[in-house]
Amino acid sequence: MTHAVITGTGLYTPPHAIDNATLVASFNAWVDRENARYQEAIEDGWRQPLEHSSSEFIAKASGIQSRYVVEASGILDPDRMRPHLAPRADDALSLQAEMGLGAARQALSAAGVEPGALDMVIVACSNLQRPYPAVAVELQAALGAEGHAFDMNVACSSATFAIDQANNAIRAGSVKRVLVVSPEICSAHLNFRDRDSHFIFGDACTAVLLEADDVACAEERFDVVSTRLATRFSNAIRNNFGFLDRVTDHPVDRDPAFVSDKLFVQDGRRVFKDVCPLVASLIGEHLDAEGLAPDDLKRLWLHQANRHMNDLIARRVLGREPSLAEAPVILDRYANTSSAGSIIAFHLHRENLVAGDVGVVCSFGAGYSAGNVILRKVKA
Repeated sequence: MTHAVITGTGLYTPPHAIDNATLVASFNAWVDRENARYQEAIEDGWRQPLEHSSSEFIAKASGIQSRYVVEASGILDPDRMRPHLAPRADDALSLQAEMGLGAARQALSAAGVEPGALDMVIVACSNLQRPYPAVAVELQAALGAEGHAFDMNVACSSATFAIDQANNAIRAGSVKRVLVVSPEICSAHLNFRDRDSHFIFGDACTAVLLEADDVACAEERFDVVSTRLATRFSNAIRNNFGFLDRVTDHPVDRDPAFVSDKLFVQDGRRVFKDVCPLVASLIGEHLDAEGLAPDDLKRLWLHQANRHMNDLIARRVLGREPSLAEAPVILDRYANTSSAGSIIAFHLHRENLVAGDVGVVCSFGAGYSAGNVILRKVKA
């Protein structure tokens, strides 16, 4: 049976960066205004004052120091506190397709592959900017790719689930080359007025090219040894926004109850308690099924949501404290980029691996969903 190999990756980083101090200043300015607005109710005990955020709080809670976003001024405006993205005409390239094009061209260039040689394009991310036409089909057309394309969403595990789809299609012989693109605009579904989560997300787009090993020509390639996926239903991470909200009477941008219900929300403690053992067990069982031991791993490219989660999962998998080389961290400067996070880690932290080295790309998040991809570096 044909094997699939990863021959190229790409990363689009948005032009704007917001560090913790800048984000906190905006948030605290809004808090001060709200507390002044409701001062009488607060003094009478009918309302609790809102708390300030701080850079120290954010770093301690998450390990995040900064994040990239597609638009910063709207986020930092206390009157708005959400990105200001101008609508585009139907015949203009969409924002997600634009991001995808940047990352895709990098991946194709790295692999020495022309867009016309592609058989499949998958756009896999946690939030798509429209139901249809598929962003993947738009990106396929913009690239000049052949074959077919489709969108998919498995929240933070979208990229690994799409890699599984691509791997299966290549192994079955139905396609030779698949491009997986994850344009994550997380800042658009984040409530920047929620102290517990206003700092969590950033924006980015990744691309991964998978090819049948018999057509690959790239000097650097990683054999997809196997994949393993898991889902468990949970309400602990939720985003309720959808087209059915049109039938309600809530003004989307102004009703606080609507915003808190329809944008990203999570029970962080419950997520930590539920997800860490699920993911550690998934990785351990997957390695065991492939006859691999934890000591065989040279890299753990983990989902970049929270530093404490990553450290605990890596410790449980390896049975010891991981080094930064073994479990690289990118969330300090990218924050949580949903499904793009583990791929960013793979893209940026694989340069010193040699033929035969084994690593795991692992995602986990809402659903719950978790996806593993065991990779082995191979010679061209």
